[in-house]
Amino acid sequence: MNASADRVRVQRAAMRIGVLVGLASALIIAGGVVTLVLLLLTSGRPEGRHGDPRPDADPDGDRFVVDVDHVLPWVVVLGVVGVLLLGFVAWFAARRAVRPLADALQTQRTFVADASHEIRTPLTALTSRIQIVQRRLDRGEDARPAVTELRRDAAVLDEVLTDMLLAAEGQHTGEPADVGAAVEAAASTVRPLADDAEVHLAVATTAPARVTLGPVTLTRLLVALLDNAVQHAPRGSSVTLDVEEGTRDVTFRVRDAGSGVADEDRERIFERFARSGEVGRRRGFGLGLALVREAATAAGGSVRIEETSPRGTTFALTVPRA
Repeated sequence: MNASADRVRVQRAAMRIGVLVGLASALIIAGGVVTLVLLLLTSGRPEGRHGDPRPDADPDGDRFVVDVDHVLPWVVVLGVVGVLLLGFVAWFAARRAVRPLADALQTQRTFVADASHEIRTPLTALTSRIQIVQRRLDRGEDARPAVTELRRDAAVLDEVLTDMLLAAEGQHTGEPADVGAAVEAAASTVRPLADDAEVHLAVATTAPARVTLGPVTLTRLLVALLDNAVQHAPRGSSVTLDVEEGTRDVTFRVRDAGSGVADEDRERIFERFARSGEVGRRRGFGLGLALVREAATAAGGSVRIEETSPRGTTFALTVPRA
C-alpha cells in the first residue's frame, strides 16, 4: 500500500475515533444530567416562603427543597460511574486508534518473513552456481555457460522481489503464465540444489497452456514445492514434476521418495511457521507451503497432499486456466 493510501486510511481512522469519542462522551454526560435531574425531582419537596410545607400553596411563593445528605451520595456514585464509563470509552478509542498501526506492523513482519523465505532458494541456487564457476575456473575450463546461469539466477531474485512487492500492494502481478515456461524456470532454479543433494530432478514436458497466476508467481510456487521435495528426498532418489491439463484448470504434481507425512500433519504443514526442528538437509522456516496455499487460494486454486506413505509424498497444485 503506498504512502497516500496509508495517510488516507489513518485520517479516516482518526475521524471515526473522534466521532466515536464525541458521541459516547455526549451520551454519558447527557445520561448523568438526566439521572441527576430525576433524582432531584424525586427526592425534593415543596416548602412555603416561611419554611412551612404547603403543597397546595401558590407555586410562585414556594421553594423546592432538596435534602443534601440524601442526594450527595448519589451524586458521588454518578460521578464515579461517569469517570469509569469515560475511561472505558478512552480505552476502547485508543485500541481502535492503534489498530491500523498494528495491522501495518503485522503486514511489515509478514512481508519481511515471506520475502526472506522466497529469496532463500534462489539465493542458495546462486551460491551453488558461484561454486560451479569457481571450480571450472580453477580447472581452466570454460565458465561462460555457468556465468550465463548466474545472470539468470540474479534476474530471478529481482523478479521474485518485484512480484512480492506488487502482491503486497494488491496490484496485478503479470499476464497469465505460460505453464511450460514456468515449469522450465522452476526446474532450472532448483536443479543446482538437487545436484548438491544428489537427487535426480525429472520434469515432464507440457503442451501449451496458460493459467491465471502471473509467470513469476507460478514459478515461485513450483520452486517452493520442488525445493520442499528435494529437501525430503533421500540421496540417489528422484523428484518428479508432472502436469495434467484439464478443461478448467491445470494440476501440477510434485512427487518425492521421502518418508511421508504423518496424518496429523497433513494440514498443519500448510500453516505458517509449522516445522519440526531440522527439515531435510536444510533448516526449514515453515513458510514455503503456507505461501503456496495462500497464493493458490487467492487465484481460485488449491494445494493439497494427494497421497503420502513411507515410500514418498505427492503434492498437487491446482490452478485455474486462463
